[in-house]
Amino acid sequence: MSDLFLLTDQRMERQKPLFLESHGKPRVEDRHVLSGIICINRNGLRWCDAPRGNGPPKMLYNRWKRWGDMGVFARMMEGLASEGTEQRAITIGATYFKARRTASSQQGEKGGSDDQRGRLISRTKGGLNAKLHAATDAKGRPLKFFMTAGEVNDYTGAAALLGSLPAAEWLIADRGYDADWFRKALTDKGISPCIPGRKSRGKAVGYDKRRYKRRNRIKSMFGRLKDWRRVATHDDRCAKTFLSAVALAATVMFWL
Repeated sequence: MSDLFLLTDQRMERQKPLFLESHGKPRVEDRHVLSGIICINRNGLRWCDAPRGNGPPKMLYNRWKRWGDMGVFARMMEGLASEGTEQRAITIGATYFKARRTASSQQGEKGGSDDQRGRLISRTKGGLNAKLHAATDAKGRPLKFFMTAGEVNDYTGAAALLGSLPAAEWLIADRGYDADWFRKALTDKGISPCIPGRKSRGKAVGYDKRRYKRRNRIKSMFGRLKDWRRVATHDDRCAKTFLSAVALAATVMFWL
């Protein structure tokens, strides 16, 4: 059992309220199952390669799929994030994930779009990509995620995240988010924008340059997410499954 990975009692206790109680026949302990799912996602393994001590591969996959469809992993991250978030300043940003062959294959009609079938994958200059939008707290820990096709601009992600942004004093973002409607929406929520103006603006926009340097924290967060093999390779055809992998990685690395 030297290759068996198990979550600690302290980590599991924080997540226990998120899991449904078993009824009828006793099931494999959630701690072993979740530990096996983490091992698979972190190392990019096949389900049949999971340590036997975590349970049968078929059971691990079924539990991963069922919990993902139920939104357990997203609720896990958001629930833990709400407990200890440093929200004085929040940052938003986006990054690309290149879709691998297994995620972008088996297209329907010739010339069809993966985005139209719910995969949220589209062709950009860099190939077939998906785009992950995120909001982080002042320490660079993720609060919310939103996924779109790669060709979708940052405004769409900003609009989707806007309604769920926590109360904060500042919002930091790069000039790709510079839009009058977005600045006004932030002001209406009592948030001061720290966003440099686009070069095409006729009149320069002032912003706190010292505070803006903290934007690198969201880049570091994206980089750490891509340390997880399953997240970095983006092999999942289903966008919900890929987002489950992202939420699980973020939970383990930043909130547990």
